[in-house]
Amino acid sequence: MPSAKSAAIDELSKGKQTRRQILNVAADLASAEGLEGLTIGNLAKALKMSKSGLYAHFGSKEELQLAVVDLARQRFEAAVLPAVEGKADGLSRLCSALLSWADFIDKSSDRGGCFFAAASAEFDDRPGPVRDEIVRLTKSWIDLLRREATTASSLGQLKAEAVPAQMVFEVHAFVQEANWAKQLLGDKTAFKTAKRSIRACLERAASAKGRKQLS
Repeated sequence: MPSAKSAAIDELSKGKQTRRQILNVAADLASAEGLEGLTIGNLAKALKMSKSGLYAHFGSKEELQLAVVDLARQRFEAAVLPAVEGKADGLSRLCSALLSWADFIDKSSDRGGCFFAAASAEFDDRPGPVRDEIVRLTKSWIDLLRREATTASSLGQLKAEAVPAQMVFEVHAFVQEANWAKQLLGDKTAFKTAKRSIRACLERAASAKGRKQLS
């Protein structure tokens, strides 16, 4: 007979699994209808659950939205960040991060394309905790890219006239443009174009030393 402790652990594990299942459905709904279109009511209908059952996991719409944002973060980190492990600092890590990011969005099953691009457009003029978290996570990604670009400059991997912040602005924009072109125009080659553009931009800015990092 299981002890009270093991029964409690099993219940906790079951609760976490249920919460994860709920969030997977919520993330799919949010990708199609936006975070603001995500409500306890329409999520309960999609899951064939009671609203009270959902409130046991998420006490409010805002709490649900924040949980979906965090799930998007987890998916992003699990898919994109391993690509830079073991890569040399500077241009090698920067290029790997960008190409992995482009592949992640291109292969995503989210109906709305890049989650953070859609969420940013939706919440750019809506103050509050959800917007603050989207800003924090987006900024942390751009900061990571800028750190690698700055490192590349300090290691002599960039030409003297190259400006790391400008370079990052451009390569980041290539991926955002590809997301727009694929989602709105149905351009299935958009991310291939973006990856070629990223490589071309980095190669133009790279010194002879830096080009070795990109080969």
